[in-house]
Order: sequence, then C-alpha cells, then structure tokens
Amino acid sequence: MLKKILIANRGEIAVRVIRACREMGIIPVAVYSDADRKALHVRMAEEAYYIGEAAPLESYLHVEKIICAAKSCGAEAIHPGYGFLAENPRLVKRCEEEGIIFIGPPSEPMEIMGEKTSARKKMHEAGVPIIPGTLESIVDEKELKRKAREIGFPLLLKASLGGGGKGLRLVKKAEDLVSCFKLAQSEALSSFADPAVYVEKYIDEPHHIEIQIVADHFGNVVYLGERECSMQRRYQKVLEETPSPFLDDQTRQAMGQVAVKAASSIGYRNAGTVEFIVDKDRKFYFLEMNARLQVEHPITEMVTGVDLVKCQLDIAAGNPLPFRQEDIKPQGNAMECRIMAEDPFNDFMPSPGKIVYLHTPAGLGVRDDSGIYEGYEVPLDYDPLLSKLITWGRTREETIRRMLRALAEYQVYGIKTTIPFFQKILLHPKFLAGQYTTHFISELEKEQDQGSPAEAFAALIAAGIRTYRDARGEAEVSSGRAKESQWKTQGRIQNLSNRL
Repeated sequence: MLKKILIANRGEIAVRVIRACREMGIIPVAVYSDADRKALHVRMAEEAYYIGEAAPLESYLHVEKIICAAKSCGAEAIHPGYGFLAENPRLVKRCEEEGIIFIGPPSEPMEIMGEKTSARKKMHEAGVPIIPGTLESIVDEKELKRKAREIGFPLLLKASLGGGGKGLRLVKKAEDLVSCFKLAQSEALSSFADPAVYVEKYIDEPHHIEIQIVADHFGNVVYLGERECSMQRRYQKVLEETPSPFLDDQTRQAMGQVAVKAASSIGYRNAGTVEFIVDKDRKFYFLEMNARLQVEHPITEMVTGVDLVKCQLDIAAGNPLPFRQEDIKPQGNAMECRIMAEDPFNDFMPSPGKIVYLHTPAGLGVRDDSGIYEGYEVPLDYDPLLSKLITWGRTREETIRRMLRALAEYQVYGIKTTIPFFQKILLHPKFLAGQYTTHFISELEKEQDQGSPAEAFAALIAAGIRTYRDARGEAEVSSGRAKESQWKTQGRIQNLSNRL
C-alpha cells in the first residue's frame, strides 16, 4: 500500500484524488502556483509545495519542479490527474529514473498512444478497426493531394500530437485542401511544438463514444462500459452520459472487447480510455487512446460502483484487479455537465473573478466534483472548469429530470457559468430522444441565430433581467439581505415571453 503521493495537478481533479487518498489512508500532497495559493486543493491537502508562477510552463508543466517537490516531501508516487503532464512520457521517464511510482501507464505505451499516427499504425497491426486514412504524417503538398484523392472528400486534417480540437481542420472540397493544411500545421506547431499532420476520412453523422478500461500488472484487462461523449462544442466535450442512448448491446459488447484488445496489444497498465468514432450504422473505428483518467470518469463510477481513482492507486501499488469482466454489471444511467466559468450569452467568453455566493445542489443521486468555494477567486490562467455536476437515475428520464433539478439549485454569483446552457440542452427534443451527434451544439447555435425577432427580443430582456439579478444578488449578499426568489425572476421572464 502506498503511504504518500504527490498530486501534480490542480482544481477539482486534485480534490478528487485527495479524497480517494484519505479513504485509503494515504497522505496527499498538493502543489500550487502563484495563482493557486488559496485554491481548494491546497487547503485540503496535508502538505502543499510551491512550484512557480501562474504560467503553466513555469509550474504545472515543469517536470523538474514536480520531481523536486515529490522528492522533497518523500512521496512514493505521483498522480498526474488529467491535462498538464498526465500524458507526458518525459515525466514518466523521470519518475522511473528517480524510483518514483507514476500512477499511470509505463512510458512506452504512453509514447505509442501519444502520437496519433503511431497509435493508428499499432492498432492497425493489432487488428483494431481504424478510420481510413494515412498511417504516417504528411510531409508535402504533393503527397497531401494524392492521399486526399485516394480517401475522398470530405476529410479531416489532424495534428499527429493533437487533442482538444487543436490542429484539426474539416476539408469539404479540393480547393480548400492546401490552405487548411497550412492552418492545421501552424496550429499544431503552436499547440504541440510539432507541425506534423495526417489525413483521415470524415465520418458523417458521427458519435464519439469511449470505453473505460483498467489493466493491472498481471495481464488482467477489464472494460467498464461506455460513455457517450458526442455533446461537444468546438471539439470540446461539455456533457457526457452512460450508457449511450445510441448503442445496442451487441455493439456495446463488441466495442468493449476491441478496447481490451487495444490495451493488451501495447502492454497498457492502470486506467485508460479507448475512444471510438461510430457512424450512423453503428460501425465503429478506433480514434485514440487517452493514457490517463478522463474528466468524465465519475459517470462510470456511478453506474458500476467502481472507484476509478482508488483502482489506479491499487494498481500502482502492484495489486491485481479485485474484479473480473463478469463482475462488471452497470446499473442505471448517469450524466455529467461540466460547469465552466464562461458566459454562454456572450460566445462563451471566459468569466474569471470572485465567487461572492455559492450554493451547490445535493440530494439522492447527485454528485458535485468541485474545485471552488464561496470567496474563491477564479483565475484566468487555466482551464475554466469549475466543477462537474453528476446525476444518477434508474432510467435516462429520471437522470435528466434529476440533472434539471440539480442545475436549478446550483447558484453561483460573481461570475458567469454555463449552467443556463445545459438547461437549454436538456430540454431540447433531440436530446430528450437521445438523437444527437457531435454536430448537435453547432446545429443548436444555428437555430438560435435563425430565431424570430420576438424570440430574440425576449432573450434580450431575459438576459437583462439575469444581469440585473446577478448584480443585485452580489449587492444583497455583501449587505446581508436575502436575494429575490428565483421563481419570481423566472416568472417575469416567462410572462414577457408569453406577451411577445
């Protein structure tokens, strides 16, 4: 059993790991930058070590500072969370050199899966279905045009080291090919310090579905169901659910078995996620493998009862998996909304600032994985994720209703959040019917742009009332007076809409 670990991350995921450590009798150690001196994860950890300026390159992305902090506190292991150094083979190699346990896969499988073309090539060799495209990076325009003719339009240009939609371009016609190629290369270079780009067939009406796997040091690999991750804005996931309303049991089982094959073929260990693109006929293709814990891991925990962070810690300590494939029997449905410090009424602009009032939802089947508190100053330096709101229900309908109730209870004053955005998604007929693809949000935004003048006017008034309410709420909180009833405010908005 591990005794002390360093958590090389911040925010809600650092808090999540701290809680798992506490339950296992492990001492959690935090790191922090200038921007995070008063962060929740720093307050909660037994020890906290300063690692530099707010800029990630000077703190959370600085491998040697992380290693130094781990050695200074006597940590046996490092948990990377997700993002930052979570999929950086250099950190893994430094841990191996220093005799520190890295809570994740070894450096070799991480390197294979970290480079998209090498991952595609390895999966192709292992018999895992991949999307038609190149197995090598494109080096010049002549080769690009030849490959594009072979694959056909529309197609995707992707950064070989890409992620999060960076270095990705959809090309619908031949005349746009070269310009999109140069843009993809430029973005790949600025985001990943490597301009390498490859070509992939574009899948029409796609679903983005991922399979959670865990693998120990004894060759045991188990999959824990799927997560539907098609609700994306600009290639970034915003809402996930399990099970997928799109898959049937036969496809679900086949994808799980392929995910196990993919992980086994590279000697993977610890928790990981195999991601697939699924077309409208439920034919699936390997997309990539995330060699880390995923943001959306809680929904898998809610339906399986498996604590994935504890599972990670046990595997890292050298213990075998305590369950077999036949033991995994997901129950009910779960859903996650990523609550972001962004203004959905202003093109999702970042909304840093002080949280002057915070009321979080609770009750049966509600979980809030949060990295914030009342009085916390949300910095502009990092990802705007504030918390992950998760609900569980016996059915998908119950889960959605519970999420709507939880979102209505969630109150954050002082900054803007994406809570109203999720309320709109959850009430949309296509979402309620489970009939959505990765294009859903872009289509929803077009619907908004084409709305009637009356609807636009009502929305403008509603936004004005909301702004007034937020400002009044801040003033009333600071003066100690009670805030106006949410029901009254919503009633005014509804009455205005009805008159129009």
